[in-house]
Amino acid sequence: MMNSRDIRPFIPVKELNVSKAFYEALGFESDDTNDEMTIISNGTCTFFLYQTVDIGTEANLMFQLIVPDIQAALNSIQKVQNTDIRYEPIKEAHWGKIIYLWGPSGEMWHITELAT
Repeated sequence: MMNSRDIRPFIPVKELNVSKAFYEALGFESDDTNDEMTIISNGTCTFFLYQTVDIGTEANLMFQLIVPDIQAALNSIQKVQNTDIRYEPIKEAHWGKIIYLWGPSGEMWHITELAT
């Protein structure tokens, strides 16, 4: 078995600066690697955004972000300004709570607080 410590997805985006601003508004930090790619991180979660002209599968990109406090996550989402933001309110399930959030290029986030 291959040992691993982390997984860092590369997310294709239509407009790098728009997507970068969206994630920064949610509280992430960015670090440009070059003119077409940036690293997005909040200290525990890291992923890459890269500029591309052809995003044929953006509606199929889904990620799960586990959070300790779903209400705090919703508060952060609701504070985002100057960016079109699409999300659904908190839903409850037997396994926990979830918010569906879409990024500017159509990527879908499952912001999840697992039941204890």
